[in-house]
Amino acid sequence: MAKEKGIPTRGVLRQTKANLTTEHNRFFANTKLDYFIEHYWTVSWDLTGKEPYLAETLPYPSVHIVFEKGNSKIFGVTKGRFSTLLEGKGSVFGIKFRPGGFYPFFQKNISILTDKTIPISEFTKENILSLEKTIFQKEDEESRINIIETWLEKILPERDPKIPLINTMIDKMKEDRTIQSVDQISKLFSINLRSLQRLFREYVGVSPKWVIQRFRIQEVAERMEKEKTIPYAEMALELGYYDQAHFIKDFKNTIGLSPEEYLKTIFESK
Repeated sequence: MAKEKGIPTRGVLRQTKANLTTEHNRFFANTKLDYFIEHYWTVSWDLTGKEPYLAETLPYPSVHIVFEKGNSKIFGVTKGRFSTLLEGKGSVFGIKFRPGGFYPFFQKNISILTDKTIPISEFTKENILSLEKTIFQKEDEESRINIIETWLEKILPERDPKIPLINTMIDKMKEDRTIQSVDQISKLFSINLRSLQRLFREYVGVSPKWVIQRFRIQEVAERMEKEKTIPYAEMALELGYYDQAHFIKDFKNTIGLSPEEYLKTIFESK
């Protein structure tokens, strides 16, 4: 079972503070499941006798199933920032599906999950309380993953060829800074613009335009933490904005703070 321990996680806001407060590990799925699943993840924290910590992220365009004692749920894509207050001592175990990877299991338009959570019981006939109890009875991650994978293999759907296509497009959006518009993806992959938008709405839950913007804002947040400054003109130009005002507006709409306000929270978290 491949594992990445204590890895930096793109999309985590105030990464330095998060690393001091929580431990985040990743584990990779077996060959039957990795077609649909990007990885499993765990977050654990011990804030006994300490102040609660507000953990915030800018999530990827992925659906997650999250197991937590008494609070296990399916999380659709969050269009804004995702916030959760960590208190005391605890841990969660998550399944991060590849973009589009949850659709074959769910068999419904994924956009109905966007900005929502639903009970896992709406997705499977499995006794979730019993499954959750069995998972958290195990102390080691390998045993927990074996339980999860046994459950998933019981409900394993046929492989959908649209999933690799979607992930190839999303990888291009993430890695190639020159991708600044949906038209570029449409032409690059020879797919009609309306068909592309419909595909993303149905399988991913958000528009391709949103995905492009999300990756660029994640990149800006990372740079701000590393560089401790905001080179407005340079960032706006690199990310394809017409001017600084549009860049600032998108940043605030996504993170909930202006770039200056967010930079202050980075310094405050030291």
